[in-house]
Parts: sequence; C-alpha cells; structure tokens
Amino acid sequence: MEAKKTLFDRVVKFMEVFLIIIFALLVFDVLFQVFSRYVLKGSFTWTEELARFSLIWMSILGAAYLNAKRAHLSMDFLYQKFSDSNKKKAAIAIEILIFLFALIVMVIGGFNLVYTTLHLGQLSGTLRIPLGYIYAILPFSGLLIMWFSLYHISKISKNQIKL
Repeated sequence: MEAKKTLFDRVVKFMEVFLIIIFALLVFDVLFQVFSRYVLKGSFTWTEELARFSLIWMSILGAAYLNAKRAHLSMDFLYQKFSDSNKKKAAIAIEILIFLFALIVMVIGGFNLVYTTLHLGQLSGTLRIPLGYIYAILPFSGLLIMWFSLYHISKISKNQIKL
C-alpha cells in the first residue's frame, strides 16, 4: 500500500510542477503581449492564442489536481450534520459520482472530441497546432480524476481520510 501512496504523491508533485510551469508560461506570454503592444507598438497574434491554450490546460489539469488534494469546491453544511457512518457513505457516493462524471464527460466525451478534431484535421488559427492536441488534456485529466477517485474511495473505506 505504501507504493501506491508514493506513486500518488509523485503524480501530485509532478502535477504541481507542471501547473507552475504552465502558469509561468501564461504570465510571461501575457507580459510579452502587453510589452509588444505598448512598447513595440505592435501585437503578435500568437500570444493571445498561446494564452488561451495555456489557460485551458491550467484550468482542466488544475481541476484534476484539486480533486487529488480533495480541495474542490463543496457546500458541506448538510454533510456536517451527518453521523460518521453516513459521512463515510456520502463521501464514497460523492467519489463515485465524480468518477462517473470524469468517465462519461471527460474521458469518453473528451476522446470523441480529440478524435473528431484530429480526424477532421482542425488546426488552431495562428499557431497551426492540431486542436486535438489542445483538447487532449480533457481525457487525460479525466483519467487522472478517475484514478484519484478510486484512490480516495480506498482511503475512505479504510478510514485513512478524515471526513
């Protein structure tokens, strides 16, 4: 079981570093865009598209990261009134719903989106990147969320997560 924890920790740490890199890229891109508009008196069209794609990746991968940390947004005023056994059942039910959402919407829907855009050969307007590569973060993050949900269900079942 310890190997799973270290693998989990390594994946989460890798995600942290990757998200920091994406955020830094986004900040430098936007700063360069502002600099080029006001100092160079010209604009580079690729900077806006790169910022948009960076924001897409950071948002979707960030959602998976928050799921791993169990730090996603929740309204728990009703949940806090449950007994400990009902909290455990509710927590497992919530993880199952998250798993199903990730499977149906993010993985299945995301793979369909990636396949369709790659099959049609759709390219981004300025950078000329196949849009399927940009959208690939959706099924990838969905798979991560599914894995994290299974991890959390196992931890909740063994009373290793504080509810």
